[in-house]
Amino acid sequence: MATVKGYVEKIKYRNEENGYSVLEVGYEGQDYVLVGIFPYISEGDLMEAEGRMTEHSLYGEQLQVEKYELKAPEDTASMERYLGSGAIKGVGMALAARIVRKFKSDTFRIIEEEPERLAEVKGISEKLARAISEQMEEKKEMRQAMMFLQGYGISMNLALKIYQEYGQEMYGIIRENPYRLADDIQGVGFKIADEIAQRAGIFMDSDYRIHSGIFYCLLQSVANGHTYLPQEELLKNASELLHVDCSTMEKHLMDLQMEKKIVVKVGEKNNPHIYAAQYYYMELNTARMLHDLNLRGTEPEDDIRKKLEYICQEEGIEADQMQIQAVMKAVNSGLLIITGGPGTGKTTTINTIIRYFEQEEMTILLAAPTGRAAKRMTEATGYEAKTIHRLLELNGAPDDNGGTSGMHFERGEENPLEADAVIIDETSMVDIYLMNALLKAISPGTRLILVGDVNQLPSVGAGNVLRDIIESEQFQVVRLNRIFRQAAESDIIVNAHKINGGEKIPLGKKSRDFLFIRGEQPDSIIRSMIALVREKLPGYVKADPFDIQIMTPMRKGALGVERLNGILQEHLNPKSAEKAEKEAGGTLYRVGDKVMQVKNNYQLEWEVRGSHGTVSDSGTGVFNGDIGIIRQINMFSEEMTVEFDEGRMVDYGFRQLEELELAYAITIHKSQGSEYPAVVIPVHSGPRMLMTRNLIYTAVTRARACVCLVGNPEIFQSMVDNEAEQRRYTGLEERIREISIQSLGR
Repeated sequence: MATVKGYVEKIKYRNEENGYSVLEVGYEGQDYVLVGIFPYISEGDLMEAEGRMTEHSLYGEQLQVEKYELKAPEDTASMERYLGSGAIKGVGMALAARIVRKFKSDTFRIIEEEPERLAEVKGISEKLARAISEQMEEKKEMRQAMMFLQGYGISMNLALKIYQEYGQEMYGIIRENPYRLADDIQGVGFKIADEIAQRAGIFMDSDYRIHSGIFYCLLQSVANGHTYLPQEELLKNASELLHVDCSTMEKHLMDLQMEKKIVVKVGEKNNPHIYAAQYYYMELNTARMLHDLNLRGTEPEDDIRKKLEYICQEEGIEADQMQIQAVMKAVNSGLLIITGGPGTGKTTTINTIIRYFEQEEMTILLAAPTGRAAKRMTEATGYEAKTIHRLLELNGAPDDNGGTSGMHFERGEENPLEADAVIIDETSMVDIYLMNALLKAISPGTRLILVGDVNQLPSVGAGNVLRDIIESEQFQVVRLNRIFRQAAESDIIVNAHKINGGEKIPLGKKSRDFLFIRGEQPDSIIRSMIALVREKLPGYVKADPFDIQIMTPMRKGALGVERLNGILQEHLNPKSAEKAEKEAGGTLYRVGDKVMQVKNNYQLEWEVRGSHGTVSDSGTGVFNGDIGIIRQINMFSEEMTVEFDEGRMVDYGFRQLEELELAYAITIHKSQGSEYPAVVIPVHSGPRMLMTRNLIYTAVTRARACVCLVGNPEIFQSMVDNEAEQRRYTGLEERIREISIQSLGR
């Protein structure tokens, strides 16, 4: 560790949102460069900083500051320098000199204790005297707050957020109930609040601690796809987290209900279901809006058939009975669900419905959950499809108070979508949050058609929306199950249906698009996969190696995402003097790397840039599962530029890199809604709960031209045989049934 003391000569760079700054500091003829989080620091401040000396590739030696303290100026020259530095608005160098000349070493005491005396100095009014004193006091309070918070082990970045949120109220909050931080401040979870509480001497069985821990467990379950937890399971999880006996926690559930943070519903066997309140009301509102859309039309079937025959003849469409039924129900239903596996004619059905609606001069909107799925929908229909976020006009602009309270959609109940019909593809990927937002923007009378494969993995986010809607049995559902002749020529499609049916797959059969390469040991499997991606498949499927996707069931282990990405990076994008690199969070990023966004960021800005840097389109929002290529790493501005689908360029500050990870290999869960020219899947032993039928089914159906499985045939077949699915606790089906029963009783 090194220590530097000196005056801030110049602030070379400053991020006003988080206080990250690059400072030039000088003292007794020595100059230093300091980098770190410095809330409210000003040129002219005297500081003492401690940190690690590092060597920057462009800027030489600099101190990475870990903690610092601002000192009061030690002599009249320093006082004059500070006051005239611009730190105090309304005071320049000349006025600062007059103040110090008048009050000498007593200057700072006068400003703090007798500010009215400043008016004795020429050029200072009583109003300016008060303003100078208030600014000095504010800065003093800020410095004291930073020192107080750092005493609890709180980082400078977090300390700034806490001070901005609470001001002087923070002292009482930290000492009495630091768990409020987890509710009020983004980026603070229960575990950080619990560490602060321990330092503050909060007891293990504090009511505040138990309330916060229970609620934290509920929110953690949301990250695993649940919208509620059974009470028994919730209290067990909370007991393990808090090291408090389950029997003492039940009484706290009533307190959380009174605070309106949770909702309790009686479930099967009278075991209460505990919801974080927002997710209960999302399910309830979603159920209500689905019910309100579920209107029935009166168009005579004979008239629909005649129009449909004409369209099929004109367009050369060969529709089977189930597809005809789907179109007829689409005409006479406010809400229709179409589900089916690959090759069963979902696209043909959508196209036929679109042509029918066009003939009726209806306005139609198409959307899908991801950019890739929307692009595929556009190509298949010839009709523009957007992501659901863009359809709803996502906006992350500052709120009325100048803050960014998160994202919101411009389209909603007050500003609904203007369309006669809305068609959503890949609905299995839609979580409860997005479905709730979508339904708010659709008025009763607008037809909503949800299309998807219910046998695929559910959404990454909370809920099991498509399955719950279908299993409620309250809406019109068309199940497409016939494999069409052209599709039946593809072993990908035929085998996908066999997997879904639990049948044995003939892996020894020669195939153009479904290949199995035997391999026993992880390293030999990896060598085969590298050869496939780098040499054999690109020419075979006429695609770039970066478009061929390796997908694996797990993150950890010999064939997990984390190990595979490090190995694949060295083979597919090796180190080069021409490629800039940046290490962050244990991952080395290199220009040319394939990366994935791993969390929804609704406020991240993107631009589509022309050859001369002109911006042709822009917007906000990059989402979990989006894949791109690193195009530039700028060490000066400390930014990394990633190009996503459709030329969307996003600049990430180095402090945002935890939102990205390498994507040469991805988990099968992250592949949902995407389609690749070819996919390569390692098949090796793993936890039974991961090695399931719907997981391998989802993986196989992501390939457009070729599937390559590499590994053990017996393990592949055991996955096909494993019908187990990780249960999701969701209540949408139940809420839909409740709403339907209520409507019958009116």
